[in-house]
Amino acid sequence: MFIQTESTPNPATLKFLPGQSVLGTATADFPTAESAAYSPLAQRLFGVAGVTGVFLGSDFVTVTKDPGADWILLKPALLGAIMEHFQSGAPAIEAQARTAGGHSAGGEGEVDGEIIRQIKDLLDTRVRPAVAQDGGDITFHGFDRGVVYLHMQGACAGCPSSTLTLKMGIENLLRHYIPEVTEVRPVAA
Repeated sequence: MFIQTESTPNPATLKFLPGQSVLGTATADFPTAESAAYSPLAQRLFGVAGVTGVFLGSDFVTVTKDPGADWILLKPALLGAIMEHFQSGAPAIEAQARTAGGHSAGGEGEVDGEIIRQIKDLLDTRVRPAVAQDGGDITFHGFDRGVVYLHMQGACAGCPSSTLTLKMGIENLLRHYIPEVTEVRPVAA
């Protein structure tokens, strides 16, 4: 098994490409070791000293390190952990914990419901594929009085350019196609 690695815009996060499906069409974010209770893969990665976050994508894994840790020391251990996981045949996430994840909205009126559908469609077709290339994901959390609330995950969470991505990229895109959108704001998980 050959696992490729790619840097991401976030210097604290590295993207691992195992050359096979990790979660298919789903994603899963594990910002702490405790949140990884139902993911054998994430638990294995958190077992490497210096790991502070794990994000599982369709065909990639991103790992976030402690600021004091060094990629030169972490990378071999992480490659070994990923290889061991895939060779074990264990699932990335246990079946009972699988969720579609990512999209939620509060009560929707008829007009807001159509706007939310348009927002989700643009996020799914234009934004999420680009963000996934950088080792992350973005999820919709709500729309209220012109403001779209989004959550950045994986390599995008805590990335120095995430604010620029939200404001200059995503906000401009949504405002261009959906005049009712006036602003995009980040939310914490």
